[in-house]
Amino acid sequence: MAAAVVLVLAAALVLRFWTRSDLWLDEALTVNIAGQPLHEIPSYLKRDGAPPLFYVLLHFWIGWFGTSDLAVRSLPGVIGVITLPLAWLAGRRVGGRTAGWAALVLVASSPFAVRYDTEARMYSLVVLFTVLGFLALDRALHRPRIGNLVAVGAVAGLLLYTHYWSMYLIGIVFVWLAWQAWRGRPEWRAGARASIIAGAVGCVTFLPWVPTFLFQSQHTGTPWATPANFAAMVSAVASFAGGSTSQGRALALIFFALVGLGLFGVATDRRHIELDIRTRPLGRPLALVVIGTLGGAIIGGLATNSAFDARYASVVFIPLILLVAIGLTTFRDRRVRAVILAVAVIAGLASSVPNVTTNRTQAGEVAAAITVHARPGDIIAYCPDQLGPAVNRLLPPGRYRQTTFPRGTGPAFVNWVDYAKAIRAGSPLAFAQHLESLSAATGRQIFVVWASGYQTLGVRCEGIVQTLQAPGSGYHATGLVVGDADLFFQPMWMVQFSPTKS
Repeated sequence: MAAAVVLVLAAALVLRFWTRSDLWLDEALTVNIAGQPLHEIPSYLKRDGAPPLFYVLLHFWIGWFGTSDLAVRSLPGVIGVITLPLAWLAGRRVGGRTAGWAALVLVASSPFAVRYDTEARMYSLVVLFTVLGFLALDRALHRPRIGNLVAVGAVAGLLLYTHYWSMYLIGIVFVWLAWQAWRGRPEWRAGARASIIAGAVGCVTFLPWVPTFLFQSQHTGTPWATPANFAAMVSAVASFAGGSTSQGRALALIFFALVGLGLFGVATDRRHIELDIRTRPLGRPLALVVIGTLGGAIIGGLATNSAFDARYASVVFIPLILLVAIGLTTFRDRRVRAVILAVAVIAGLASSVPNVTTNRTQAGEVAAAITVHARPGDIIAYCPDQLGPAVNRLLPPGRYRQTTFPRGTGPAFVNWVDYAKAIRAGSPLAFAQHLESLSAATGRQIFVVWASGYQTLGVRCEGIVQTLQAPGSGYHATGLVVGDADLFFQPMWMVQFSPTKS
């Protein structure tokens, strides 16, 4: 048993620091924002739509270790490693030694955790704070001492400064605490009341950021996707198991089965498990947190026209894993538990391996083609501007003249403020004519990096390419890169336009 756990942890450590993918849009944009002077980061985030904590941490991390892919991804990797022993402790608190070891190896081998522990984004930090919040709240309920309550308040504030979906998580936890303070277990009532106050104080620390949050809510949102329906709750849980791969589907089935047992199952002996439709007391709070948070996020998204993305569900990753671990403990036979856990871990690691070799973005192919075919001073245009950060990161600084549709700004940042309105106001014809005027003035080639299928864009990017390809435009068009949505999370196309006349 000990040897198997060591092997799983060794594999987990390797997977958390080894991926060959280039930084895709969100990562490159995050690094670009974090690399700004500290006092300017809030103004960039006002146009981006995220809270500041991870960007501030990454700012200092970059100062120490640089901006290479390995350097910036090592921060979430280290955070993920710190989370592992805390997951063991949380599992042990909720279900004893068996649940503790199960939680540890399930988090260690989770394709979801591996993916976001190798991505320069805030999701690994969200997972860390949720497990810390669970541990702090557990201690505060049993022993409402000042130190435990300070920890509850601190985690609440830190979560709000890390990801806005924490509001749904904190809100449902407040509901549960209010019930415990009123009608809950007598030994928890004092701790629940004190924890409500501590959590509220922690939320008050978010007040300085509220004006920025309100501006973001009104003007940034998530214009690249549509709000989800309640089927997305199932998809979010499935994403914890690795998504649509065969191994991921197998692990998802195991997760759903164990979640059901964790909520309803009661072992009667080594061969029999009864289902209690009243639910098990041990699993109720965790199930409430998972279902309530995801349900609240969907309702909030429908109300505010905001997107639902599986990675946002990182706020309930730890509660879900703990519920799975409880489900495993319903099997009294150690051999049965070991086999089920082994299958889950193997499926998780197998689903995690593609994260090493799969490139999340086609930016590397595009940058390589530009390096081969473009000359200094040539014009690189991106449609939409969301393609710019990932490609620009891989190009020599200052070598090319770069611009983006719809706003005509540089490629390092994306201004999400009133983004859909900016796209509607953008003219593909006017943008193409602008590129032609730049080329005519300098005699330079034009390289258009574009992609289809982005929300609100329609066929505007195709319109830019077609305008430059039109008969009599004075350009010879050569397709250099063809995007493949099946191979890349962020596919791209690129066309080279060479002047045919002076």
